[in-house]
Amino acid sequence: MVKGIKIIERVLYTIPTMLGIAVIIFLFMRLTPGDPVDIMMGKAGMVSREEIEALRQEFNLDKPIQTQLYLFLSGAVRGDLGSSITKGVPVIQLIGEALPATIELAAAALIIALFLSMPIGIISAVKQNSWIDRTAMTASFIGISMPAFWLGIVSILIFSVKLNLFPSQGRISFFMDIRRITGFYILDSLLTGDWEAFVDSLKHLFLPALTLGASVAAVAARVMRSSMLEVLRQDYVVLARAKGLPEWLVILKHSVKNALIPTVTVMGMQVGVLLGGNMIVENVFGWPGIGRMVVNAIFDRDYPLVQGVVMFYAFTFVIANLLVDILYTYLNPKIEL
Repeated sequence: MVKGIKIIERVLYTIPTMLGIAVIIFLFMRLTPGDPVDIMMGKAGMVSREEIEALRQEFNLDKPIQTQLYLFLSGAVRGDLGSSITKGVPVIQLIGEALPATIELAAAALIIALFLSMPIGIISAVKQNSWIDRTAMTASFIGISMPAFWLGIVSILIFSVKLNLFPSQGRISFFMDIRRITGFYILDSLLTGDWEAFVDSLKHLFLPALTLGASVAAVAARVMRSSMLEVLRQDYVVLARAKGLPEWLVILKHSVKNALIPTVTVMGMQVGVLLGGNMIVENVFGWPGIGRMVVNAIFDRDYPLVQGVVMFYAFTFVIANLLVDILYTYLNPKIEL
């Protein structure tokens, strides 16, 4: 009961944060040079002044900035983020259409990061200062240092251009006709029993997921190693060894669980990064997710769409932090929210 009340309190604390983010992104978009109507009309060719003014009225761009802010906030409270200026479609609908692609990419990147980082971090700590440890930490340092756009381009050149193992663009081959149920191509192909589409979508997913997950894996591996080294020096681990328990049991049962707490913190933050910071990767690989959509919206000065996506990103970070805090209490009951 007490824990539930504290969770509700934490959720309520996020309201001022979300409000502040909404105001900041609204003001920053208005301060950015360029008028969305001028940009859109410039693409359309010759238009009259009356058409421009009518479009500005349609999107409330002719009103004072404080009025525009009030309309935006009042709509956001009701779950209405407005309509895209360039597409003429509700922002919520556009986010909903692109969200499955972004979640699928982020989930695959997280799985790859966990698959790589956990064993590497644990083995490096157990084999401290060995050649395995030095090699793993050197590789993790390189992984942290490599920009995502560079790693993505190199991956395309090696695995797509030279070896022709994986495709470099999109979520699935253009000749594939997959029946959409959930919007997640991997899951939809499994549900419909379309194994050809399943393999094809996996191939399209591998390179962007590896590129996105590489830096996350590098950070998590280093954190896991540091945590394990600290835990392995604790008295209860020494006692477990003195009692004659097998080394693998000492590592897995007595050490890993306690070493996971700092790693969970990092991975919780990285979940928000994977969902909200994948704009570069999505553009490099032509992945039709939210990141690619918002980059185009920024260039088009599509105020409602950029504001809506940034609000979604902020909400993602807030929820990820809250879930990490809740998970803390299960990993270590001594910790309170």
